[in-house]
Formats: sequence, structure tokens, C-alpha cells
Amino acid sequence: MLPILTAEEMSRADRDAVELLHTDESRLMELAGREASRIIRESFDANNEGLDGSSFLIVCGKGNNGGDGFILARHLLNLDATVDLVLLYPPENLAELNREGLAIVEAYGTHTDKLRIFNGHDEALPFVAECNYDSVIDAILGTGLHLKAEGDVLKNPVKQAIELINSIRERSSAVTIALDLPSGLDATSGFASSPAVQADLTVCMAYLKTGFFLNSGIELSGEVHIAEISIPKFLVNNCKCYLTDQEFAAENFILRDPGGAKHKNGKLLIIAGSRESGSSMLGASLLVAKAAINTGAGYVCVSLPPELSGPLHTYAPSATVTGRDFKSIREKASWADAIVMGCGLGRERETIELLHRLLADPVITSKKLVLDADALFALSQESFSFDDRNFQDILLTPHAGEFSRLSGLPIDEIQADPLETVRRYAAENRVNVLLKGNPTCIAHPSGNVILNNSGTEALSTAGTGDVLSGMIGALAAKGIDTFNAGGAATWFHGRAGDLANDVSSLVSSEDVLRAIPEAIAEIFFTEEE
Repeated sequence: MLPILTAEEMSRADRDAVELLHTDESRLMELAGREASRIIRESFDANNEGLDGSSFLIVCGKGNNGGDGFILARHLLNLDATVDLVLLYPPENLAELNREGLAIVEAYGTHTDKLRIFNGHDEALPFVAECNYDSVIDAILGTGLHLKAEGDVLKNPVKQAIELINSIRERSSAVTIALDLPSGLDATSGFASSPAVQADLTVCMAYLKTGFFLNSGIELSGEVHIAEISIPKFLVNNCKCYLTDQEFAAENFILRDPGGAKHKNGKLLIIAGSRESGSSMLGASLLVAKAAINTGAGYVCVSLPPELSGPLHTYAPSATVTGRDFKSIREKASWADAIVMGCGLGRERETIELLHRLLADPVITSKKLVLDADALFALSQESFSFDDRNFQDILLTPHAGEFSRLSGLPIDEIQADPLETVRRYAAENRVNVLLKGNPTCIAHPSGNVILNNSGTEALSTAGTGDVLSGMIGALAAKGIDTFNAGGAATWFHGRAGDLANDVSSLVSSEDVLRAIPEAIAEIFFTEEE
């Protein structure tokens, strides 16, 4: 999995590369500029013929991000591109290292007519307004901006420069490229200033930043490419946040032993579905059970009111059924490797009391538990406390509204900083928490967090949360702890959403169910196989 760093963690890694590994700061900047030019060339030079005929506008600030821009300008000139360079600040305001980088570019200007350097926004504006650039490159702020809130106002000349970049993007076909991250975006929180650069592509230096995944960062960053600038992973070993990927998902999917039997391939008990006066939530139990089966659980048993067993047998004939009374559930729990409870259970008083009784029983608490939907509602009622329970391995899977009830925090506060709120709750209550959203955050009591951004708006439809619970339960029953099962299942879930239909807005939870085997199979088998 790829590490995801805060601005402070990235700054520390930069310092350690210089102080511990004796890497010269100018070497890091040279690598940043060169790698950015490589990524840009791959985007604009599909035939490997160079960038002759391509024109770039690079807007540079006074910090190291601007220094990266000077180096990038040189490399683009080496590829025969035409470059206009805008200096937002006088050279005397630059650090010595950046003045040296600028001096090299200025020297290029004495040997080529493909470079123009403008001193300030006002000088550049009349010329820039007449040009049609292939790309506008933002090298203004980088990771140095720290915002207290969304929409903090920036001052000139940065404000003018960002408005210029965005206006060119709006009136032309120029591709906006941000170096490290879009100017105006807080690298840690994802808060955006007013204004902030809207990038089509971001060349991220060394490691992903948390701000790409939070608040405005998702919208502003565009397509993110990582530039390798020789800051090794052992310098970020203390990172607490990682991004799920295909490799992680594959590592946490246990293939069946060719000689194994059904009871050795994951026994899952599902407590889901209900029928109340005038309403039915049988569908939730059907989706959970089918998702678990399609994710490879060896044996699935569903606890249902007896009158609902017929439809389940029709929809998922390989699943078995047990009763909804405490004795039947407890007996089946002793058999199970993992238990999923809550989807479509309802909120009747007797249901809440049953759940509280189950969650106090040592047979239940000794199992891997996945709690969703109405089970989470039951936890938020009365005086439930995790302190007096001895859960061995439990995962809560709330969306923001459910997490608000559990934590007592306003939804706006949760959505503004989901990483820290979910991390803090998991640590305080000694539980794993999977907070659904974009991204989905999975937190461990140790403080470790996995982010998942697979999937699209295809998953924004009724029932997909039930599908996810069944998938997590299957992976947990097959032998993975609930933290990693949550991370891997979320990746597979997102990928299944991608594969479910060519038109994401037409995807249903049933479509996602059908796509689960394909999502899993494609990471183990190539087309040739």
C-alpha cells in the first residue's frame, strides 16, 4: 500500500533525507523537476517525438515549489518546448538555492528564443492573454499552505496568479498541472482557500498527501501522479495512513485449499433482515448473504424470522437458516468463524434488547464481529459502553450519520476531518471503525488508518452497504482480521462497482453483487490464463 502523509510528515521526511542520508536539497529539487518533466512528457508526447510545438506557462512562487518550477522550465526547454515563466516575486525575495535555479534558466534565455520570463503578474498579463498554451503549470505554493478553515482568503500576488491560472483553464483547452499539490489546497486537511487552483493533473512529489482525499482535495487535484525523488520508504516507516490497492486486496483474499471442506473455508453467521407491521427489510439479509457467498465464504447461515426463510432459500439456496431467538443465535455463533449483524434488523424495542444481550455474551464477543446499520443504532441507544465488553475483534461500519449518533459529533465536524475523528474514536473505544464515504476510512485502535478510494458514484444506491458487510464478513470468516478484511473488501467492493455497468448512474446493488466474482478473479488471473 502507498503511504499517505500529512504536510508535517512530508516535511520531516524531506529533512531526514537531507540530514540523515546527506542528500543535498538541490538534488531533491532537481529530481522533482526532472520527474515532473518526464510525467508531463508522457502526457503530451505519446509518440516519443519531443515537445517541439508544445507551449507551457509556468507560474512560480518564492518557495521551493517555485524552485521546482524553474528546474521544470529548463527540462521542458531541453525537450524543445516553448516556455513562458512568470515570477510572482522579485529575485531578491527568493532563497539562495532558488535564485541559483532562476539564474540557470535566465542563462538559457540568452541561447534560445523559446523562453520568455515575466517579472510579476501585471507584466505577464497582456502577453499571456494572447497565447494559447497547451498547459499551464502551477508552481506557486506547494505543501507550505496551512488553512484554518475552508475558504480562507489568499492575498496578492498569489490570489491574482491563481485566478489567472483558473481563467486560462476556463477559456481554453490548456491542461492545468499542479506541482506537488494545487496552490490553495492544504496538504493535510484538504481545505481550499479562496481562490484555489483547479488542476487537471497533479505531479505529487515522493508521497501522497492526506489533503488529496479530504474536503476539496478530491475535486481540485485531478489525476494524481507520483514523482519518485529518492526519499526512501524507510524514512516514512512511522506513517499511520495508507491507501488500499490491488496488491493489498489480493494479499487479504484467502484462496480455498484444494483439499479443504466447506467448514474450513469460512463459516459466517449473518443476523439480518426483519418484518415489522406494515414493512419488510428482508432484502438486506438477501444482499448480505449473497455477497458473502459471492466473496467465497464456505458456509453461510442467516438468522431470520422463520416466516422469511422461504425467499432466502430461493434467492441464495446454498445458505442455511437459523432462528431469531437468543438460544438459536448463540448456538450458531459458537459454530461460526465470524458474525455480521445489523442489516435490516429493525429498531423495535425487543430487537435492540436482543442485540444488547448478544453483545454481552462471551460466545459472541469472542468472535470476529462486523456491526452495521441497525446494530449501530442499537449501540447508540441507552448506556452501551465498549469498556465493559471483551470484544476480541470487532469492526463497526457506519456512514457519517450513524457515526454521528455513535460519537456524539456533528456530521459537519466528522466530514471536515474524517481521518482524525474516526482514528480518535477507534483508539478511545478499542474497536475497528470503517467510516463509509469518499474516501472510506478504516481505523484501528493503534491509530493506523487505511483509506480506500476505489469505486465511483456507482455505489451511491440502496443496498450497496449491505453488500459490503457481506463481503467483509466473508473475508473475516476465511481468516483475515476485521481491520484488514474491511480494507480489502472495500477495495473489491469499489472495483465491483466499476465493473457492474458501463453507466455508473445505472448501477444497482444487485449489479454490484454479480460483479464481485469478476472483481476478485481479475487480480488472480490474466486474460491469457
